Amino acid sequence: MALPKWTDERTTALTDFVGGESPVSQATVAEAAANLETSTRSISSKLRKMGHDVELASAASSRAFTDAQEATLAAFVSDNSGTYTYAEIASHFEDGAFSAKSIQGKILSMELTGHVKPAPKVEAVRTYSPSEEETFVSMVQEGAFVEAITDALDRSVNSVRGKALSLLRSGDIDAIPRQETTKGASKEDPLAEIADLASMGVEDIAEAIGKTARGVKTMLTRRGLSAADYDGAAKKEKASA
Repeated sequence: MALPKWTDERTTALTDFVGGESPVSQATVAEAAANLETSTRSISSKLRKMGHDVELASAASSRAFTDAQEATLAAFVSDNSGTYTYAEIASHFEDGAFSAKSIQGKILSMELTGHVKPAPKVEAVRTYSPSEEETFVSMVQEGAFVEAITDALDRSVNSVRGKALSLLRSGDIDAIPRQETTKGASKEDPLAEIADLASMGVEDIAEAIGKTARGVKTMLTRRGLSAADYDGAAKKEKASA
């Protein structure tokens, strides 16, 4: 069966799930794959393309449990019954030395699965119905802020931004809707809002964050980041030489 494509909405959901974890553990990769209904290989590949450092699956799966570790794990799971998911146990146990998959297999073999907390599901990646998309486009054309669109369609800010990028690329809207100005907004990094920076061109990024293409190139160079058509990392390295 073909794996689902990486839409802007799915990419945003993955970014939200991973958060600031670095390197991204195989435990997190496994849970992200389960929640987004895709393979761990697809998750790892996508994260690396987005610039994330991801733990090698071979490193996470090559470890064996000693008798002492097995006993310690059994005690930990039993003493904390219903408190932790497999990923959380993997994170707490032996400083994350074992992947969530390894932990799950060992707990299964010890018949202690009833003590494990079910993993919470991330917000489902909902598609927009034709009527919702029509409302979305109409509100953008009327100059609505992102917050107004989230309220009207009962979607998260990230979902609205992801959909806006899709509509911008398809030509259905001419610009990304803006968020209302809040205190401290000027201190935020506008590039941090772009989930898949490396796959976008400078012009698209400029449209998304309300900056000029020249301004985007300056920001990319200062941060050592790269877009699809501009290597800010190389520019920064050259400037520092």
